[in-house]
Amino acid sequence: MKRKLLALAFTCFLALAYTQAQGLTDINRQRLEKQRISMLILGGWAVGNIALGATLATQREGEGQYFHAMNAGWNLVNLGLAAAGYLSAVKADPAAFGLYATISEQHKLQKIFLFNAGLDVGYMMGGLYLMERSKNTANKPERLKGFGKSILLQGAFLFAFDLGAFLWQAQGNGDLQPLLEGLSFTGNSVGWVLRF
Repeated sequence: MKRKLLALAFTCFLALAYTQAQGLTDINRQRLEKQRISMLILGGWAVGNIALGATLATQREGEGQYFHAMNAGWNLVNLGLAAAGYLSAVKADPAAFGLYATISEQHKLQKIFLFNAGLDVGYMMGGLYLMERSKNTANKPERLKGFGKSILLQGAFLFAFDLGAFLWQAQGNGDLQPLLEGLSFTGNSVGWVLRF
């Protein structure tokens, strides 16, 4: 009788562990897919700005030339970041993350997007500063104004992108809660309560 009870308990434990592993794999698959799509959006924006900016910078003069040149240059960096983020998402194995790594990766990615949204506000303020500064200088004011408009535009797009990506990734936070329910820690033990 004890052996049967022990075998039943062990079987239940294995079933629970398998179910949790499948849940983690699904959560990681969703997170990585969202990251992949987000990086495709950023990469598309970057490629469009590089192509259009490089073309129009040679066809414009003054403020317009500087605006388009800055758009092209700024998006070389965006393209590099998008490529790195995309490759990271594509190469990662969703089944390779344990519970701690799943939670850690989910929150790390969200913090990156949120931090970047804060930087984007700084970019927009810098763009506004350059535009205002162009009114009070005799040294190539069209350059300051063109660069300022470009940085304002890029900052505004990146703010919307980063905030949107953060909110999209944060939708997955609720999927983590059921994996942690019933888990308790004391000073010298860990417990997991299952309710039937």
